[in-house]
Amino acid sequence: MAQSNVGVIRGMYEAFGAGDVGAVLGAMSPDIVWNEADNFPYADGNPYVGPEAVLNGVFARCASEWDGFAVRVDELLDAGDAVVALGRYLGTYRATGRAQHTQFAHVWRLRDGKAVGFQQYADTLGVARVIAAV
Repeated sequence: MAQSNVGVIRGMYEAFGAGDVGAVLGAMSPDIVWNEADNFPYADGNPYVGPEAVLNGVFARCASEWDGFAVRVDELLDAGDAVVALGRYLGTYRATGRAQHTQFAHVWRLRDGKAVGFQQYADTLGVARVIAAV
């Protein structure tokens, strides 16, 4: 029996938390369309198309700009071909030394057991305050 869509997404977050970025990217369709929230610092590359674009445009930046960056998922909601994740981003922005506790919602779209779409919604003002040098 195929893994449920919620199981696929849960596995992606668990792999990310364990540092297994290869497993996260492997759960994505080769043509995934990834969008960061409007006004989010990493939205400058929207849409990111394909796992490599997500790796270079989002994941690598998180790893290089944040200490202890983590994604804490509090709830996963099953919506059939979509899964909604609710949670918080954690970590300290290296350039300012400020910590974040940023609320997010992620909307994942799946087809044939692979993530084909991602839309982030996040507290962009909170992140701007953390990364601002003022």
